[in-house]
Amino acid sequence: MARIIGGIAASHTPTIGFAFDKNKRDDPVWAPIFRNFAPLSAWIEEKRPDMLLFIYNDHVTSFFFDHYSAFALGVGPRWHPADEGGGVRNLPPIDGHPAFAAHLGQSLMAEEFDMSFFQNKPLDHGCFSPLSMLCEHRPAWPVKLVPLQMGVLQWPVPSARRFYRLGQALRRAVESYPEDLSIAIVATGGLSHQVHGERSGFNNTEWDERFLDLFERDPERLANMTITEYATLGGYEGSEVVMWLAMRGALPAGVVCKHRSYYLPSMTGIATAVYESVDTEPDPSAIKHHRKRIAAQLDGIERLQGTYPFTIGTAVKAYRINDYLHRMIEPDHRTRFLRDPEGSFDAAGLSDEERDLMRRRDWPGLLRYGVIFFLLEKLGAVTGVSNLHIYAAMRGQTLEDFQLTRNAQDALYSVAGNSAGPLGWQTSVARDDE
Repeated sequence: MARIIGGIAASHTPTIGFAFDKNKRDDPVWAPIFRNFAPLSAWIEEKRPDMLLFIYNDHVTSFFFDHYSAFALGVGPRWHPADEGGGVRNLPPIDGHPAFAAHLGQSLMAEEFDMSFFQNKPLDHGCFSPLSMLCEHRPAWPVKLVPLQMGVLQWPVPSARRFYRLGQALRRAVESYPEDLSIAIVATGGLSHQVHGERSGFNNTEWDERFLDLFERDPERLANMTITEYATLGGYEGSEVVMWLAMRGALPAGVVCKHRSYYLPSMTGIATAVYESVDTEPDPSAIKHHRKRIAAQLDGIERLQGTYPFTIGTAVKAYRINDYLHRMIEPDHRTRFLRDPEGSFDAAGLSDEERDLMRRRDWPGLLRYGVIFFLLEKLGAVTGVSNLHIYAAMRGQTLEDFQLTRNAQDALYSVAGNSAGPLGWQTSVARDDE
């Protein structure tokens, strides 16, 4: 089974990445940052975790307010650093672990945490600023990474208690994963700071030290605090330290602090810490019970003939072609597809198998490959193929035979929209020769 070997806490202020990229190791102002991160790097080098489960928040870089989630789990195969306005940092991408991430997502949803899932989004300084200090990464990172992005910038945000309970659920999720993986859970953000308004520049070093004490010895007290209390003591943006409680909740009650440091160079109290468990091994019977709970909702789904649940694993495997078909909502994309399909396939980097499925309009083959039906529906609308033609093809029937199973046998339709397609085709009703 997978196991959590310890927790790492680290601020994620962009000054950390700045100091690393500008090689400020010998600068008296920045040298303490390198000294304070060195024990964390040494701990990772010693323990050699297979995975970093990375708790962070995005800073309106890859996540915007058109769709803002409280808990967003990264399920993709690779993660690149983001361009935050000044160009992309010179860091290699880091591999993810889609199977492990999918298991986490299924477990958390089974415990009624309403997760969202993302892939193919770059990660900003909330992740890569501390990460660049934690591991040697040339030519490649020595660990894999699963990011868990917390929506703490737009009110309402989850309570401190909810973050703590999420951490407890993360521990159950990790320990119920059957593969033998060692996981270090990393919490980022804070400590005290405020970067907006007339209170900009606020710090409270006394509270920062008190927070670190309570985090180790009395996390329940921290879990009972409100966001306003965190903002009062540590600054409004400093209240993001509630994310640390997800890491603390993933550790047992008894921990030993192997390292702790604090430094305030400018705007943000920069803290680093490492925690290890002093408790006993997990209970095998509890793990067995939790695995049954995770599997309960889809138990027996395989007995529904001709049914293909669209899972996180499917979404990762077939991301490229689903993304290609999703872009049929863009007029320029669908026009290029109709006028120059091969050039369109080239631009999207579709595989040979994906191109073949597209050329043959193999509707059941596309579905089994991993394309969700609602994107097949869009392809049908673009090419003048009705939904009824697609339904019939999936059942291996002619349109006429399929219509005999319907109450209204003369109804042909596609998604609603302008009656003329990109090249003047009628898309609301399929042509007879399709």
